[in-house]
Amino acid sequence: MSVKLTESPNRSKRVGPFRIVSGSSNSALTYGVAARLGVEPVPVNLRQFANTERFVEISSNVRGCDVFLFQSLSAPVNDHIIELALLLDALRRSSAARITAVLPYFAYGRNDKKDASRIPISAKMVASLICNAGADRVLSMDLHSEQIQGFFDVPIDTIYSKNIMVKDIFERNFESLTIVSPDIDGVARARQVSNSCSADLVIVHKKSDLLTEKIEVVIGDVAGRDCVIIDDIVDSGATLSSAAVALMDCGAKSVSAYATHGVLSGNSQDVLARSCLKEIVITDTVQTDNKNLPQKFRVISSVELFARAIENIHSEESVSILR
Repeated sequence: MSVKLTESPNRSKRVGPFRIVSGSSNSALTYGVAARLGVEPVPVNLRQFANTERFVEISSNVRGCDVFLFQSLSAPVNDHIIELALLLDALRRSSAARITAVLPYFAYGRNDKKDASRIPISAKMVASLICNAGADRVLSMDLHSEQIQGFFDVPIDTIYSKNIMVKDIFERNFESLTIVSPDIDGVARARQVSNSCSADLVIVHKKSDLLTEKIEVVIGDVAGRDCVIIDDIVDSGATLSSAAVALMDCGAKSVSAYATHGVLSGNSQDVLARSCLKEIVITDTVQTDNKNLPQKFRVISSVELFARAIENIHSEESVSILR
């Protein structure tokens, strides 16, 4: 009995030249990647009506093109999600051959499971919206948890900030380096960095005391060590600040922090500037005003990593080699 072979519906179709399109959330990163790739971003008309509705228009022909649409889902998060969905729909209706949603920072990633009654799995809902709006592929960096990849109904490539962090850590020439995970959930992420740096790994574990107050317990020896905390998101700054205090109380020589996504909500910059952290290093996945950041902050570039990922996706080569 013969079996007729059919082409997999997930197999990438051959597409034309690639194009870069920028949403409004992180134009600095988008233009940096475009310059690295030697192209100009496609002109886009973005504006907001008086009632806060968004209007988008693709101002150049993208028919048959391999389009990479950049949009970090940073504050104002919900506005940027809607703008992303409108841009995806506009590109689909403009007959782009393939649309890759490039999400340097994916919002709602911390709501990735149903751990209480009558709550949504927000990360899944946002992923479904992006797929239904017209994304054929997704490219993102350092998702909050690996399971989020399964929420997308299209192929997803995840790249990691580990290599650019490790390179920067080596350039700092720490005398007695110890890598720290600020909580139990981040152990796998911190372990990858510690293995690459051939450094010890320490964990800061939060637990409740008899008065139900949260206290930090340091698992491992940090006396006289230069501690580097590794995290994916710095938002309020409370986790990094309290972890730094716990490490210094245990005799750490110094404490620095590396976080991929500098969300930095509210007064977090002031909180971190007043903390005992020696330095806070973030990437440019979330657009920030570098000139107004406190002196303790430093931003490292992810342009090269995203540019190489786009080159590999367009040429149908592996993205996993960038890990």
